[in-house]
Amino acid sequence: MKAAVIVFPGSNCDRDCKVAIERSTGASVDMVWHGETALPSGLDLIVLPGGFSYGDYLRCAAMAALSPEM
Repeated sequence: MKAAVIVFPGSNCDRDCKVAIERSTGASVDMVWHGETALPSGLDLIVLPGGFSYGDYLRCAAMAALSPEM
């Protein structure tokens, strides 16, 4: 299994998601910056971590909605 965790500015828990997937499945996990225009090939799982470390002051959800990865 191959997985990817999408990393957004101001998000938290992205590294926690990576570790949890690796420990529970043994899968290879790529951390993908939200601004990338393509995902790695052969993915079985894509994780969008929830929670934002700066609250919603930066309007993280609004930034995520305009992200090329979305």
